[in-house]
Amino acid sequence: MPKHKRTPAVRPGRGRIAAATAAAAALTGGLVSLSAGAASATPGASATQPHEADFNLDGYPDVAVSSPEASVSGHAKAGQITVFYGSASGISAAKRATLTQSSTGVPGTPESGDLFGYVTSPGDFNHDGFTDLAVGTPYEDMPGDTDGGTVTVLWGSSGGLKGGTTIADPAPSSHDRFGFDVAAGDFDGDGKTDLVTADTSKSVRVFKSGIAKSGTVGSVTAVTTPVRATSPYHLHKLTAGDVNADGKDDLVVSGNNATSDGDYLANYYLPGTASGPSATATALPGGIISDIGDINGDGFGDVVTGLTSDASNSEEQPGTSTGGDIHVTYGSATGPDGGTTVISQDTAGVPGTGEASDLFGWEVSVGDINGDGLSDIAIGTVAEDGAASGTGDSGAVTVLYGSASGVTGTGAQTFTQDTAGVPGSSEYQDAFGTDVLLSDFNADGRSDLAVGVSGENEGNGAVTVLKSSGGRITTTGAVSLSPSAVGVSTSGTPQFGSVFGG
Repeated sequence: MPKHKRTPAVRPGRGRIAAATAAAAALTGGLVSLSAGAASATPGASATQPHEADFNLDGYPDVAVSSPEASVSGHAKAGQITVFYGSASGISAAKRATLTQSSTGVPGTPESGDLFGYVTSPGDFNHDGFTDLAVGTPYEDMPGDTDGGTVTVLWGSSGGLKGGTTIADPAPSSHDRFGFDVAAGDFDGDGKTDLVTADTSKSVRVFKSGIAKSGTVGSVTAVTTPVRATSPYHLHKLTAGDVNADGKDDLVVSGNNATSDGDYLANYYLPGTASGPSATATALPGGIISDIGDINGDGFGDVVTGLTSDASNSEEQPGTSTGGDIHVTYGSATGPDGGTTVISQDTAGVPGTGEASDLFGWEVSVGDINGDGLSDIAIGTVAEDGAASGTGDSGAVTVLYGSASGVTGTGAQTFTQDTAGVPGSSEYQDAFGTDVLLSDFNADGRSDLAVGVSGENEGNGAVTVLKSSGGRITTTGAVSLSPSAVGVSTSGTPQFGSVFGG
């Protein structure tokens, strides 16, 4: 089974975690980007239109696919990013670029265990109209600081992502793993993209008012969050989006409960203000992965959280469903207090049945598949067993559609590698759904679905793209991208497709 993105190296759910394990563990989970502006990557876009990345500003959304464990120049697990540029026909192996720490203009040097591309988040940081890409490399060794971590911004241009700049850690002596997660958004409403970073502390670092190619930042502040930060606990995940529709992006942070039982996963909502994310937090349903979009079309961003804890295990987090579930907390003018809908594989209309350890909700992504102005949801279920013997943990992806009444199971779809028209076949620990991304790669006004399959061919990985047609996701014209076809070394277990940024 893959390990989850930005989480400790254990099966998610009740987080009995150890920082030492997390530090040593190789990333094998998926990683979805948090936010970037539609078309020109301007954060703070309408909550009804999920953010999309356009690195070369040609009008077609692009995606950066990480292979954090890829070997580079003989260095195992140095990490690599493959950028696929959108076109009228979507994305393919024909229009791509490869970026590593040995690429021209990219800071750093490939080293074993760096995991370059561990996390990514697109945003127009220098305000030139091109989407840039923030990259977290939290296991990069710094002088005198093992696993000190780095954050790099790769710059968008008419030729795509070219060169980069290292963002200085403002407090290197106070934490490790700078860049454990990154999120882009306009949190203070000044029209410029800010960058938020996580590390092994409970504070996020906010780089405000844009970032110049020289590395100059408007200002840097620290915001203390409510998550538990006594070793081995720390921040896991950052998600940006405008929940209260005030024109400022808000921040959702995940970690562990700091009040009663630190083993339980928790999410907190930090509203955007004129000075950036507020330290006044509101608790949300627990979970480890989230995205923000307008599911019910009321103009407010709704928070979608995946919680893979399993009700079939008495030690799991309370209030969960067998096999995992997602929580949709609806936004309002005062924040995420418009009610919550819980969806599992046992919800009416949702294909399949909740089974112990399915890990439904491992990944989530929002986008508008049918062009009705409402956000729909893609959900990864990486440990779903295939129908045939010996296909345990082969994985599945479920698609739910938004409506004026919110999310329901009506019209839901589920795809596996055994679904007619989906490339490949379900095999043991393929982990189809390691990451999911809804993005309009062919710019037809409807989001397509990219699926990471990090365990394909014993950890080589793969990416499957299913297009939107007729108002639904279809397998017609499905695209399969393999590491060997796009220049990713298959030495070791590169886990191509474990992280999406787009």
